[in-house]
Amino acid sequence: MQQVSSQALIGLATDIATEFDHRHNLAGDIAAVQAEIERDPDHARLFYENLALKLHNFYTGCERIFQTIVSEPNGASPSGFDWHRRLLERMGAGWQGRPALLSPQSTEDLREYLAFRHVVRNICGFEFDVERIDRLIGRYPAVWSQVDADIEGFVAWLHGLAGRLDAA
Repeated sequence: MQQVSSQALIGLATDIATEFDHRHNLAGDIAAVQAEIERDPDHARLFYENLALKLHNFYTGCERIFQTIVSEPNGASPSGFDWHRRLLERMGAGWQGRPALLSPQSTEDLREYLAFRHVVRNICGFEFDVERIDRLIGRYPAVWSQVDADIEGFVAWLHGLAGRLDAA
C-alpha cells in the first residue's frame, strides 16, 4: 500500500461510510415497492422496473466505494473492457498490506448484482426478467448484511491503522 497519512485514512473511512449510509435506505424503499406490487398487480411491470433500478443503485453504490478504495490505497483503478469485473475482484483480495474489503462470499454474491446492473443499463424495462428480479430482491437482505459487515470491518481497519500511524 502506498504511504498515506492518518488524516488521509480517516478521510477515506469517512468517504466510504458516507457513501454506504446512502444504501441503508434502500431496503425500506424495496419493501415499499413490493407492497405496491401486491396492492396493484395490474401495474406490476412498472413496479418491477423500479425494483430493477433499485438493484442497479445498490451495486452502483458499492462500486463507488470500490473506486474510492482503489484510487486511494491502491493508487489506480483498473481499465479496459472488463474493468467493472476486475474492480470487484480486487475488492475480494488484499493488496500490498491492505486487507480484502469483501469476503469471498460477498464477492461471489455481488457478481450477480454486477451482471444484473449491466442488464439494466442495456435493455428496455419491459424486457426485464421478473423472476430474476424476484430472486435478487429475495437474496438482497442477506447480501446487504454481509457486504455491510465487510465494509464496517474495513472501515474499522482504516481507523485502527490511522491510530497506529498517529502513535508511531
